[in-house]
Amino acid sequence: MLLAIDVGNSNNVIGLFSKEKLLTHWRIRTECNRTADEYWVLIKEFILLNEVAAETIDDIIVACVVPSLVPILREMGQKYFSCDPIIVGPGIKTGISISYKNPSEVGADRIVNAVAAFSKHKRSLIIVDFGTATTFDAVSKNGEYLGGAIFPGVNISMEALFKNTAKLPRVDLAVPERVIGKSTVESIQSGAVHGVAGMVNHIVSKMWDEMGEKAMVIATGGISNSFLSELDVIDEVDPFLTLDGLLILYNRNRSHNEGT
Repeated sequence: MLLAIDVGNSNNVIGLFSKEKLLTHWRIRTECNRTADEYWVLIKEFILLNEVAAETIDDIIVACVVPSLVPILREMGQKYFSCDPIIVGPGIKTGISISYKNPSEVGADRIVNAVAAFSKHKRSLIIVDFGTATTFDAVSKNGEYLGGAIFPGVNISMEALFKNTAKLPRVDLAVPERVIGKSTVESIQSGAVHGVAGMVNHIVSKMWDEMGEKAMVIATGGISNSFLSELDVIDEVDPFLTLDGLLILYNRNRSHNEGT
């Protein structure tokens, strides 16, 4: 059994694998003040709900973009699972080359997504991840991570609009019936959905130009399905891309905990 933990700025996505099969997954809020004991209690409860004994978990792999939580999760693994978690970062075997001025600057989640997408498709790719930030990652047909783009996520953009204006309300994300909104709520939804869709379509198009080919485009992240109908460039939606990538990286680095 493998516990795969993807720690994002807003949420932790946790997957439980039995060999190559994703048995179940959970999503919890990212809170930097949680202790190792609190993480253990949360994860143990989720595991028990699925009638799995915590003792059957052999290893843990973590991709984390919140540095302060790395030692907490490492402590939890050592204390409660008797293993030293594999942390995605410098020195880990990825199977891809990273063409970045400073490879250590690339977020762990972006590398994991690139590894998963290339392992599955073996071709040039653009991965669009709709999270706290909307990220774009380009991978060459030879499996080289080329770089990408980062844009504020739609949820934090909408929250900033609410917090920094006197009269605009907090609005749920939804695809409006028309671009020309007939109310303030519809207008905000239109701006958010069509604005982000236009941005995604434009950035992908510019990336295609720079890559010199029409790379396959994969969408992932917590809200990727919300925009699917408005995006002209998406070839596939893969909601478990990051968890699959963590499994792939674990298999490439399993000797880490085998002492070989």
